[in-house]
Amino acid sequence: MSLHDELTAVQHCLDDLVRTVGRLERTVAQLRAQDSATTETPGPDTPGGPGPGVITITETPYDAALWTDSDDEGLGVRGRHAF
Repeated sequence: MSLHDELTAVQHCLDDLVRTVGRLERTVAQLRAQDSATTETPGPDTPGGPGPGVITITETPYDAALWTDSDDEGLGVRGRHAF
């Protein structure tokens, strides 16, 4: 095989690759469009909402009484000084 024949074969392979990748990109775009059209994100009040094990965190501040006996990691208990 001459260099010209090898370069021609490589060019044909690259053309095939470009066509195949183009088809794959179009297929993926179609699948994503179908998925986004059929899938709605259910809220917590809808029947398909978050299931067991999903914890909703509210925006209300935590009760300060929860932290009265807690240790600050690496700092020790509040109100006490290191010796």
